[in-house]
Amino acid sequence: MPRNILPTRLAATAALLLVAGALSVPAAAAETRSPAPGDAYVLTVSTDPAKTDYNNRKVDVIGTVTKADGTPAPSVPVTLQEVVRFTTWNPWGDPIDPHYYEPRDLGKPVSDADGKFTLRDVEIDHVSGSSLLNVEQNVQITAQFDEDGDPDTPQDGYFTDTTVATAAKPSSLTYKVNKTKVKAGDILTVQGKVTLPRGVDPRGTEVFLQTYWESQFHVKTTAEEDGFFVLSVRVSREDNAFQLRTAPRDLYVKGAGQKLPITNTSLPRS
Repeated sequence: MPRNILPTRLAATAALLLVAGALSVPAAAAETRSPAPGDAYVLTVSTDPAKTDYNNRKVDVIGTVTKADGTPAPSVPVTLQEVVRFTTWNPWGDPIDPHYYEPRDLGKPVSDADGKFTLRDVEIDHVSGSSLLNVEQNVQITAQFDEDGDPDTPQDGYFTDTTVATAAKPSSLTYKVNKTKVKAGDILTVQGKVTLPRGVDPRGTEVFLQTYWESQFHVKTTAEEDGFFVLSVRVSREDNAFQLRTAPRDLYVKGAGQKLPITNTSLPRS
């Protein structure tokens, strides 16, 4: 199968090719490659710059479309997407996709007479409003086109991607608990504060409390405008993994985590 085949569903399944063998292009410069056997075109994509940070979030997305013999392919519409990736919660070690994805359409530039295309001032960011728990800092930029424009004939489709590294600022987390030894039926209360970089509003930062190893969290809340939060949970007989995690609302601010010094005296003896 050609190495840059485009899947039939362009939006969500394009991101899935990232873990299904789709080619990756280094971020700073588009790489010249020979086409795979049977390919009529070669598609490349890159960004300038290759890295973004809190104060500098925009890049130019650039790329080329060439024919198999290396000559430019003009007037080719290329669909560009930003794909924010998250680590899939999988404490059991199941053979599943280690990522899930949030794709966002960026535009469809057309290659010029030299086979080049450019999309300027693309903001690399998370815009959907969903939780950033488990977000990964490397954001994918995908490029794809289909010769006949028919997604039901994927054999004439082409796909490639590149990675933009997002440098996130650190955050911190402090807490206190109402008790360090608990038993089934007790109410465990955790009070704390999230501290974000200077000038970043902590209001709305998500705070998650895990109590059992198989569940990513039991209860969650959001921090107030001063960063303070309170969480309460009724302890069960099986609770054995007490941990706090935060997810700031900004892709460029890292979450924080703390393991809580809680002992559940009701745990079954092994």
